[in-house]
Order: sequence, then structure tokens, then C-alpha cells
Amino acid sequence: MNIKEINHRELYRLPWTLPDNAISWLEPTAMCNLACDGCYRENEKNSHKTLDQVKHELDVFQSKRNSDCISIAGGDPLLHPQILDIVADVKSRGLKPIINTNGVALKPALLKELKKAGVYGFTFHVDSKQGRSGQWRGKNEVELNQLRYYYARMLADEGGIACSFNSTVYEDTLQYVPELVKWAADNIDIVNTMVFISFRHVVPAMPFDWYAGGQKVDWQNISYHSDTNRKINILSTDILKKVREVFPDFTPAAYLNGTEKVDSFKWLLTERIGKKGKIYGYLGPKFLELMMVTHHFFKGTYLSYASPSLSSKGKSAMLFLWMFDKGLRKAAAKFLKNPFQLFTKAHLQTIMFIQPVDFMEDGRQSMCDGCPDITVWGDDIVWSCRLEELKQFGTFLRSVEKKEVGEDAAN
Repeated sequence: MNIKEINHRELYRLPWTLPDNAISWLEPTAMCNLACDGCYRENEKNSHKTLDQVKHELDVFQSKRNSDCISIAGGDPLLHPQILDIVADVKSRGLKPIINTNGVALKPALLKELKKAGVYGFTFHVDSKQGRSGQWRGKNEVELNQLRYYYARMLADEGGIACSFNSTVYEDTLQYVPELVKWAADNIDIVNTMVFISFRHVVPAMPFDWYAGGQKVDWQNISYHSDTNRKINILSTDILKKVREVFPDFTPAAYLNGTEKVDSFKWLLTERIGKKGKIYGYLGPKFLELMMVTHHFFKGTYLSYASPSLSSKGKSAMLFLWMFDKGLRKAAAKFLKNPFQLFTKAHLQTIMFIQPVDFMEDGRQSMCDGCPDITVWGDDIVWSCRLEELKQFGTFLRSVEKKEVGEDAAN
């Protein structure tokens, strides 16, 4: 399937909605120990929420939204002095606690305590524009695979904890994505998910005026802006195209569309199956649909993160579910070419490309339809990636197409 042949109607549209979603996004602190380029959150010292505030936000989620997991983010949540209590409270509610962290504060002793508290998994944000110090200063994305392996190995040695990574993709780091996808295949036994997120910012060349309600806002006052022009329109399909230059068989199975553009790929999900260093195949939309519907039927929620034990059941999926999915049948045929492989494990691995807010020509902002990364503001749920707008202006900003002076006068 060539890049031009991707048709959203041929993929499984992830069934996530605002009230019924696989994921919700909890931010117990805005404090961070790194300064990532393009971060959408202001780094605020002394911003730790109290445990009662955190519990209130979890109450809001559970009153408004049906979720499988809670992504505990920030800031960096490992800096919160009551992170163990927060994890334990999430777990006590029957939700999966997933910690989103840069990993700097994670040590084996803390990991053991977090496991005892009930942590389900980690998503480590690792990329070359985080301002890391010491031996990681100035390393490119491929060189940082050594750091990624350190975290993946730490989790694997502790056992029973899901391991995911995400990286922001910039114009100058797009070139490295295929090598990271290969690294994930080489470590498919201990890495469950890799996520690549396109960089977004407000830049001078954008042809919009910005408004908070009826009040015009200087774009330079928006917290996530760059004073110089940068490429801010990398699409998930651009990342896919780059990956396919090296892995032409790489085939997505599911997507999430935009609020203003039905055929956009805001979340583009690929599920593959293999063993260390060898991919047997790419699973199709029917497999993803089967997993989501079955999980919702029995658990009452759509599946988010899979446990390492479930991810290691790739062989069982090929042997017993091949009749439901074309991609699974192809993978099973390749797997069974060597009968001795029946005695080896096969693992499932998710590769995700995320394309944040897109701007239409008239200024409309296309968000992720049924956003998984919804957080709490007051007593309501809102987009986490644009929370600073609420903090600064009390409302989400509107972008409006600029008009020429003469045109304004005519109107």
C-alpha cells in the first residue's frame, strides 16, 4: 500500500469518544526537571497539587468519562512528593496507572515502590531537544537509544510493567524515525509501544489573528510560540512516508480523525508482531476492532495499554485468531514457515504517529476527535495540550484568518 493509497475508510476508526475513552490525562504537578523544546506546559515550581485535589480530578474523570487507564503526567509526576499515594489511589479505582515521565528521577528503588503501589506502566519521553545533561548532552535520536534501553531494561528486570516511549518529531529529527522504529523491533520483547508526536507551535508566519473571546491577543503572549519560523505542519503521513523508505511493508491498521477534517490521521496506529529483530507481519483493522470490542464487552472500557504478558502472546494470536484478520494470516504464514518457531515467543508491538492541532486555511483548529489526552480544569474536562490557554486567558484561543486592511474596511 503506497502512501497515496491510505484511505481512512479502510482502516479501523478507533472508537474513542469524549465520554468513553481508553485514556484520561492527570497532571498532579506542572514542575519539571527538564526543559523540552516545544513543551506545551509552563514549568512551574511549587505547583504540586494536594492529594485531595488529585482525588477530586479523578472523581471528575469518573463522573464524566469511562476510561481504561490514567496517564499520570505533568510536568514530571515523579517529582510529586506523594506520587506513590497517587498511583495507589488510581489503582484502587480499578484504573491502570501509567506514569508519563522523562525518566530522570526514576531509580530502581523508586521503581520497586511504584510497583508495590500498583503502577501498570511507564511512558518515557526521550528525544534530543530536552536539554539533558551529562553524557546525554548533544546526543542525537539514535544515540539516545542507549538511554531508552536503560529504562526498558530497568522495567523488564523489575517485571510485569508495560514499557512505552514517545518522542517529539521536528523537521531535523524526522530523518531518525526509521532507525528508532528498527530499534523498537530489535527490542520487541521489552518495548511495548513507540509513539512519535509531530512538533507544533505558534510561529510568526501563521496567517491568523488570535482571540480570547472578543479580545485580540498578541501571538507572542501565547506560551507555546517561537519567535522564528519553524516547520509546524509535519503530518502523521509524513512520518509514515519516512518509515516506509526503509520498511516498505509498514502498514497502519487504525486511526483517529480530526474534529474539522474527517480524513486526517491524528492518531495513526500500527500493530506489528515478531520476535527480537524480526517482524513477521503487520496486523490489520479487524484485529484492532476485535481487541477493542472484546475488551469493552468484558471489561467495560476500550483497551489502552496492554500488559507485557498480553503483549507476549503474539504466537497465540497467530495460531488462534488468524481467521479474523488478513494481516494476522500473513504473519502466521510467515511464522509457520519454520516449524521450530512454534517453540519461541512472538510479541505484539504498537507504533503510533500523533499529529496534534492542525490549522485550516480559515483558522479553524482541528483537534483529535474524541481526544484521549483530556485533563481536568476545575470541574470539567478539557484538552491537556492547550491547558495553558485556559490558565493565561480563561478560555481557549480562536485563530481567525487575517484580512487585508481594505477588506476590513469593506466589511
